[in-house]
Amino acid sequence: MELAYDYPLYRPPSEARSLIFQVTLGCSFNKCSFCNMYRTKDYSERPMEEIHEEIELMAKYYPQTKRVFLADGDALNLRTDKLAKILLNIKQRFKNIERISSYSMPKNLMQKSMEELKVLKSAGLDMVYLGIESGNDRILKKVTKGATSKMIIDSCKKAKEANFILSCMVILGLGGKKYTLQHAKDTARVINSIEPNYVGALTLYMEPEIEEEFLQKFEEPFAALEDREILVELGNLVDNINVKNDVLFRANHASNVYAIGGTLPRDKNQILSKIDYLKTHPELLKPKVLRRF
Repeated sequence: MELAYDYPLYRPPSEARSLIFQVTLGCSFNKCSFCNMYRTKDYSERPMEEIHEEIELMAKYYPQTKRVFLADGDALNLRTDKLAKILLNIKQRFKNIERISSYSMPKNLMQKSMEELKVLKSAGLDMVYLGIESGNDRILKKVTKGATSKMIIDSCKKAKEANFILSCMVILGLGGKKYTLQHAKDTARVINSIEPNYVGALTLYMEPEIEEEFLQKFEEPFAALEDREILVELGNLVDNINVKNDVLFRANHASNVYAIGGTLPRDKNQILSKIDYLKTHPELLKPKVLRRF
């Protein structure tokens, strides 16, 4: 039994076995020049009656469900009372539920009070996925992220204060060759300030449909990083991450040149040694034809 999803449908790799409920469609911002995920959709909130009917139906077919992901890209844009009702219904219907999660933008977290976030946590929202992309404000502006590094830090600290599990994404190569060093150092600075539970490093992959827009908004010539330069940037990023608490770091997305990762700070030297080894063994890198964002 499958729900009548409104495609395209996206979820984080770690939610591969989760039951997905679309509570919103599209993205209320939808202007990031590197992202093609929801360009074919206008943002809308799904009728509550439909959502609750789907929850009831899926509870009958998949009563043993342990994980639920709330799609599309903007579930936290819902009014707090609406989202809380959805969360409470899921917890009531699925007796074995262990985790409910969703994407979040910095603005989603900033527009809700701490009291509202704690209401959502109490109702059952356990984890949020947030795209840092870059910690460099110039790059964030060039890719129309809609947030500054300070806003990203403040929103993520707010999520952690509300006791959400926090998983953040960064994009290697987002600043091109010109800004690669600033991108790595400033992104590490943001990670150090936040100390999220998880960090996933993806590699920039521009869909043909948005490449022209990306280059236009960048407002200067953009030279994409070659494979070895991606590894150098990854090494600079990891080298500059200095966290006190454990952060599970992964660069194993389909877009990456090689699957690598570990727990920081414990595995930092091991990760850096692996990166150095890969720089001199390009034959081990994933063929470009197999990489996608």
